[in-house]
Amino acid sequence: MNTITVITAVHAPGAEHLPDAYKSLREQELPDGWDWQWVIQEDGETDAVRPYVPDDARVSFGQGRAGRAAMARTMGLSRAEGEYVKVLDADDMLTPGALARDLRALTDHPDLGWATCRALDLLPDGSTVGFEGDPPQGPIARGALLEFWRANGYRAQVHPVTLFVRRDLLLALGGWMALPASEDTGLLMALNAVSRGWFTAETGLLYRKWPGQVTSQSAHTDEAERAARFAVVEARARVLAAMDGWRYAAR
Repeated sequence: MNTITVITAVHAPGAEHLPDAYKSLREQELPDGWDWQWVIQEDGETDAVRPYVPDDARVSFGQGRAGRAAMARTMGLSRAEGEYVKVLDADDMLTPGALARDLRALTDHPDLGWATCRALDLLPDGSTVGFEGDPPQGPIARGALLEFWRANGYRAQVHPVTLFVRRDLLLALGGWMALPASEDTGLLMALNAVSRGWFTAETGLLYRKWPGQVTSQSAHTDEAERAARFAVVEARARVLAAMDGWRYAAR
């Protein structure tokens, strides 16, 4: 059986949303011969998360020292069995068909290293809001995301929480950046420095907005930290892009 590994980092306050994420996974339909594995990694070692972990042979739950999402996701990679890795935050939900569309993008285009898709913000009242700056459906050129990010107030053109990536390429780049936030943006910029990607215009993710999410905390917008995060994200992407021969190539 071919496998897509879905990786979810979760901290105790977000555990109550895991059943919604699981429901969205169970509703995915994949081509014959494919299934998913769900790797849930708690950022911490509490008793608050395990009660929300479903009893399903395809689910692998782990815990570890608290170090924020980057550490949890990268630790979860130790249990990843799939050729492809899909990010799913604990408080988000996939839309029907999202995994199949991601898979098709990379199997139809073996020269591409990663894929993303349209995401909608899911507001507390149940309404959704989209981003009007999405690129057209199709390939994304190497370096295009970094230039857009720089030119648009450090806002990514595609949402990094929708990432679907070849596991070998993810491992080659060291997983997620060791940052207190923006670790997913850092990975996305690094991926785009060494590989073209794909954007699917159909909505593939509902991005939940709620008071307890990490990006709603005041520390996330601290100007000094924000500047430092973005400086190292950009520097890494530019160094990777300048390295001769450091490019993803289909095997």
